[in-house]
Amino acid sequence: MPDENPARATAREAIALLTGATGFTEHRPPPHPLPPDGPLGWAGYDAARERASARTGEEESVVYGTGVVGDRACVLLSFEFGFLGGSLGRQTGDRLAAAYELALTRRLPLLALVATGGSRMQEGMVALTQLQRVAAAATRLRAAGLPQIAVVRDPTTGGGWATVGAGADVVLALPGAQVGFAGSRVRPPDADPYAYSAKGQFAAGQVDAVVPADELAATVTHWLRALGPHEDLPAAPVPRALPGAEAEPTAGTRTGVGTPSAAGAESAAGRDSAARLPETGREAVARARDPRRPRAEAYLADYFTVRLPLHGDRSGSTDPGLLCGLGLRADGQPVAYVAQCGTPTRPAGYRAAARTIRLADRLGVPVLTLVDTPGAANDAEAERAGAGAAIADTFAAIAAARVAVTTLVIGEGGSGGALALAAPDNTHVTVDSYFSVIAPELAAAILKRPPSETGATADQLRLRPQDLVDLGFARSIVG
Repeated sequence: MPDENPARATAREAIALLTGATGFTEHRPPPHPLPPDGPLGWAGYDAARERASARTGEEESVVYGTGVVGDRACVLLSFEFGFLGGSLGRQTGDRLAAAYELALTRRLPLLALVATGGSRMQEGMVALTQLQRVAAAATRLRAAGLPQIAVVRDPTTGGGWATVGAGADVVLALPGAQVGFAGSRVRPPDADPYAYSAKGQFAAGQVDAVVPADELAATVTHWLRALGPHEDLPAAPVPRALPGAEAEPTAGTRTGVGTPSAAGAESAAGRDSAARLPETGREAVARARDPRRPRAEAYLADYFTVRLPLHGDRSGSTDPGLLCGLGLRADGQPVAYVAQCGTPTRPAGYRAAARTIRLADRLGVPVLTLVDTPGAANDAEAERAGAGAAIADTFAAIAAARVAVTTLVIGEGGSGGALALAAPDNTHVTVDSYFSVIAPELAAAILKRPPSETGATADQLRLRPQDLVDLGFARSIVG
């Protein structure tokens, strides 16, 4: 690429980075000339446009058309920052609207390569209202079940970020890109520049991945394969059982139920038969809490050949204890995944889960959820962050899903914080899992029982895998 910084490439260089030798077919909207010096009669505007055109070789700040990325056809639109800072005027809006309409008509995904400073001030409110046109066009595409991917380049600010960029289903950023609603000349003088960077936006859960230029084509190809459009995909298969813990735990292994020595003895007794079901509720909890038990990362690595993370809740937060995204299995089938990692799930995690489930539902991609949490985070910060509303929204996303949702409980099923991710009619459990209305320790405390009766309380709760099948909660025991 001629530009040494791919984040500052021209519009056509950015397209070529993705399409390579497969080529790109440019489209243009019907002519719709502006009045002299634009809709406001801004003195010198026509001359500025002529200089921009001479400098860049472009007629406007957006180039669009059809192309192939990897093996996937799509509609591409690319901003030319060298043309008046990639700003949006009325004719830019014409091109953006036409690009979305082209994707809708041909039922192709839309790939936007964004580099813009925002609305074009020389066209005033006429320029600003182009954001409404873009939002309406994106909404029509979304309603048709067609995916939108944005690659944000340097810089991506203003209304372009707030519509074409941040409004996409998946947001990828090039390293070093400046990304934010406020441009560099309109921020507070003491603003932290990190907050307006690709890395800063990733940390805040606003960008799904920061992708080096030499990996961008492969990454986008995977995303296009995963997002579709698809028709009549089968349900996500239930993951296969993974080997459990093989080594005897130390005497100090924490189980939270019974004494450490008793828990260690029970775990040791079960290590010779990975498929043996727990005999007691206490044993079920101990096995689910065993730190050597397979976790979400192991199940996802075994299940997928390619994983494409969706990062963050789009409200400024992330939860490292919950993994979301789409993946491709060995046979090429796409599956969306939401996986708890054994920690208390935070509000940001539930919001990211709901975002993932709704995206998959809109695109017709089946969903796999892996349940493993002692419960929802219940600290004061979690309450302030809207824990109840976030959990409620996740319940609603599962309930409203039209695609098949498959759930495997791989460890702890801690009350409503775990149930929010469970498919009502398609939940399966592993031999080293449990699910309970409340943790046995908390149940004993509420009932004013001594700690020595926690194990008996666990038995009363009927939380073992086989109990869950008998009660009709789980369909099968895996492994």
